[in-house]
Amino acid sequence: MAEATLQQPEQQELVKQEAPAEIVTVERTRGTTTYNPRVDIAETADEMLLYADVPGVEQKNLDLRFENGELIIECRVEPRHADEKFLYAEYGIGDFYRAFSITEVIDAEKTLAELKSGVLTIHLPKTEAVKPRKIKVKAV
Repeated sequence: MAEATLQQPEQQELVKQEAPAEIVTVERTRGTTTYNPRVDIAETADEMLLYADVPGVEQKNLDLRFENGELIIECRVEPRHADEKFLYAEYGIGDFYRAFSITEVIDAEKTLAELKSGVLTIHLPKTEAVKPRKIKVKAV
């Protein structure tokens, strides 16, 4: 993975660059072709946001759960064009699976998710203990 260095007054900061687009991970240990969906993760003061690309997944075929300290995304994709024989095909049909370690800073009970246009958005709210708090200062 490439890294770039930004110079700032009195400090250096490393910035990760995007991974090459041609890397696609296919797992074949589950009995079917299973892809690791690509994700973007963002953080705000109140939550972590995870965006996962899961094209072709319908809500009824989506299993999102916390299990043994992990957030697990498991999606089944219905076969399409099963009766057609293609002369050339680049788009592989398969299920999706990805797991992320989740620490105690995430409040699993308040997690929300939405699926729209092939993008799964997961809202992972932070626990109150780790959220930034403003401290009031009293003049004496």
